[in-house]
Parts: sequence; structure tokens; C-alpha cells
Amino acid sequence: MKGVTATALAEEIGDRLKQARLNRNLTQSEVAELAGIARKTVLNAEKGKVQLNIMIAILMALDLTQQIDLFLPKQEISPLQLAKLQGKKRQRASGQRSNKDEETPEW
Repeated sequence: MKGVTATALAEEIGDRLKQARLNRNLTQSEVAELAGIARKTVLNAEKGKVQLNIMIAILMALDLTQQIDLFLPKQEISPLQLAKLQGKKRQRASGQRSNKDEETPEW
């Protein structure tokens, strides 16, 4: 997909949303009602202008959430990233506590 702009890709996704809606024989108003959003928001989504949470609501209304794994598969942590994360883990203090620290204060 080299050379494709973000806007062009968003419009393509919008077209696919529209086709999915039409394939289910639903109107924009029906999808909006199922998703709990305004019809104009569905219209904007079909133009590729939509926030992620709205996109997910529309996918849920169209029963397409299983497609998310195809769209963006769950990413495993690479060994390099895991090593970096472990390097930043907090270490427990190794010093010995004195008995004074362990005593409960009298109030």
C-alpha cells in the first residue's frame, strides 16, 4: 500500500462500511440507531471521516467486529521490546530494615 495517502485509505474503509451496510439491507438511520449514534455520523463514516470509537460502534452494529483481527491482528511483544521492558522493571530495595522501622507507632 505504498504511496496511498491516509485520506484515500480512510475513504476506502468508508466505502467498505457503506457496502457492508447495503449488503445487510440496512439504511443509514437503522445503523445509526443500532450503534447509538446520529445518521449524519454514519454518513460521515461512509466518507471516511470518523473517530475510532464511532467506527467500532458501527462495526458492532453491522456484526463485523470479528473482522478486526483480520484488519489488525493482535501483536506479540518482540524479544527486543521484552528485553527493554524488563530492563526498566523496578527492583526491590535490598537493604535491611532496622527494628525501629518495623515497630508500630503508638498514637
